[in-house]
Amino acid sequence: MKKSFFLLLLLLIFSCATKRNFNLSYIDEYIIPDSLQFQNQTIGGLSGIDVVNKVFYFVIDDSKNPRIVTAKIEIKNDRFQTVYFKKVIFLNSATNTFFKENELDLESIFVDEKTNEIHLVSEGEINKKKSPTIFKIDANGNFLEQFSLPKSLSKIENFKHNGVFESSCKSIDNQGFWVGVEAPLIVDGEEPNGSETSSPIRITYVDFQTKQATKQFAYQLERIPKPYKGNVNVTGVTALLEIEKNHFLVVERAYQNNYGSYGNTIRIFEAFVDKNTTDILNIESLKKTPFTPLKKRLLFDFETIKKFLTDGIIDNIEGISLGPKLKNGNQSLILVADDNFQLYGKQLNQLILLEIKTNK
Repeated sequence: MKKSFFLLLLLLIFSCATKRNFNLSYIDEYIIPDSLQFQNQTIGGLSGIDVVNKVFYFVIDDSKNPRIVTAKIEIKNDRFQTVYFKKVIFLNSATNTFFKENELDLESIFVDEKTNEIHLVSEGEINKKKSPTIFKIDANGNFLEQFSLPKSLSKIENFKHNGVFESSCKSIDNQGFWVGVEAPLIVDGEEPNGSETSSPIRITYVDFQTKQATKQFAYQLERIPKPYKGNVNVTGVTALLEIEKNHFLVVERAYQNNYGSYGNTIRIFEAFVDKNTTDILNIESLKKTPFTPLKKRLLFDFETIKKFLTDGIIDNIEGISLGPKLKNGNQSLILVADDNFQLYGKQLNQLILLEIKTNK
């Protein structure tokens, strides 16, 4: 009897660990004006977001002038009121050769709450043989340290141009961080298309104390959602947030260029480790080795809220962060879109406010 009860308890615990009890709902949108100037810099290309002590940090994706901007986001009655920009932080290239030797295509950011050290993720420039990097700077933009990459991410020839490091986040226990590639490595799988493919990307954990990658999981990308139109039809992971240990919110973005301002399909998935998930850290090729990816389920599809958004546009969402607690006590999320400085037509500096609702 005791043995049966113990087995039943394990089943219940396992069930709770694999079936999440929450969903996401839309609250509000805020548009930062196009080409807004602050401290003689253009606010645009907002490609990552993090919050520390109620201050939000945005990384600006401008390889000619990489920089960070901080802001206060004012929310009242569960609605955006305004965004107060506070400071621009430049990378101090005069103090270290790292900035000159690397192509800094910055895509993601997270900040240490205790030290205010800023961690940045760069895609590099694969076509120019410039490797992706993960590094940190101090609050004044001075270079501090570059993190080494695991063997599975160390060969530049395995990366696809413009499909490398796009997402990162602190671990929930602040003992390390996660970083994700946007597209499958060449040795791992195929680019997603309109049919079923094996298209896994790698999400890697790096331990702060050892400064080494200690685990890595595969996340399976969805197929291209709309009929092919034009010569760019791609999808990948653009943002990541750990909400419990080994349990993530993952932003997938598909982009199809000949749909104009309506070319983005944005979805948020829940992904988590279960007892069968494979640690792929030491697997060199996922094409050649069997593996089990993270479990996933769709939480939120931006197509369902386009009627609430400016001109019905679901823009280029590339950052996700916790927001403030709402009036009902629920946790909010803030997402940000990269407008690419309007280089490819009309885009928006778009902020989205979502609510995490617990199912009863």
